[in-house]
Amino acid sequence: MGVCGYLFLPWKCLVVVSLRLLFLVPTGVPVRSGDATFPKAMDNVTVRQGESATLRCTIDNRVTRVAWLNRSTILYAGNDKWCLDPRVVLLSNTQTQYSIEIQNVDVYDEGPYTCSVQTDNHPKTSRVHLIVQVSPKIVEISSDISINEGNNISLTCIATGRPEPTVTWRHISPKDPPYISEAKGTGVPVGQKGTLQCEASAVPSAEFQWYKDDKRLVEGKKGVKVENRPFLSKLIFFNVSEHDYGNYTCVASNKLGHTNASITLFELNEPTSSTLLQEVKTTALTPWKGPGAVSEVNNGTSRRAGCIWLLPLLVLHLLLKF
Repeated sequence: MGVCGYLFLPWKCLVVVSLRLLFLVPTGVPVRSGDATFPKAMDNVTVRQGESATLRCTIDNRVTRVAWLNRSTILYAGNDKWCLDPRVVLLSNTQTQYSIEIQNVDVYDEGPYTCSVQTDNHPKTSRVHLIVQVSPKIVEISSDISINEGNNISLTCIATGRPEPTVTWRHISPKDPPYISEAKGTGVPVGQKGTLQCEASAVPSAEFQWYKDDKRLVEGKKGVKVENRPFLSKLIFFNVSEHDYGNYTCVASNKLGHTNASITLFELNEPTSSTLLQEVKTTALTPWKGPGAVSEVNNGTSRRAGCIWLLPLLVLHLLLKF
C-alpha cells in the first residue's frame, strides 16, 4: 500500500467518487505530457528512505481546480486534505504552482503520483514517479571460523538495499595495515651523534613522519637529518644539544591506515677522568674484608703495596680517555 492507503468511511466514498468524476481521472490513465503545457509535474523524484519528497506541479491562472492523487487515492484537493497520513502536507497552492511534501518517506511510498487540474471544463493530468532508495545494510554474515589448511570453506554475506547492492569480498591480512615493529629510545651525551630508529611493517610500504611536541620535523632542519626506507626510518642528530632531548613521535602510514609510536632521546652522562680517578681511589683504599684480610693498623706496608700495583690500572684508564 502506498501513501494514504487507508479505508474510507462509506459516506466519504461517495465524495471520492464524485471528485473522481469531477476531474475525470480514471485509474491507470497513461501520462501524456504533450497534451498541454500545463499541468507540468516534475520528472522522476528520487529520495532516500527517511528523507522528505517534494512533488511540484506547474499550473497557470486558467486552472480552476487542482488535486494530487497517489494511484487511485486522493491526497489533496485544492487546500483540502483527503489523506489521513500525517506525513503528507501541502506546501503551496498558488496560480503558478501546486506542490505537496511527503515526509519520512518509506519504500511503500514509491510509485506514480498524479497532478490533476480542471480548466475550461477540460480536465488534464500530469504524472511523476517517486523512487525511494534504501542504504545498503548487511543482514547476515558468516561468523568467525577456524579451518585446517587445504580444506574448503564457504562464507556468506547477505545485504539489502535499493537499488540492489553489490557485495564484494576483500582479504585483509593482519600485516596489511601499518604497525610499528620496533621503536626504542636511546641515550646520547651532549655534543655527540645520536640516532632514533623506527621500523614498521606494512603492505603497501609505509611512509614515515617524525614529530616533536606536535610539530612535524622536516628534512633540512639544521643538525637533523631524516633517512627513510620502505620499512625503516632514522632521525639523525649530528651534534646533540640540550634542546634536542625529549619525546619524539614516529608516524607510519599507507592508504589502509596509520600508526605511531613514542621514542625518547635522553641525556647520557659521559664518565670523566676525575670520575675514573675517584673510582680507582675508592677501590684502592677500601680494605678487603675476606678471609686473611690484613688490618690497616697493623700492616701499613701491605696497604702501600696494594696502591703500587693499582697505579698501572689508573694510567691505563687515563690513556683510554685521552
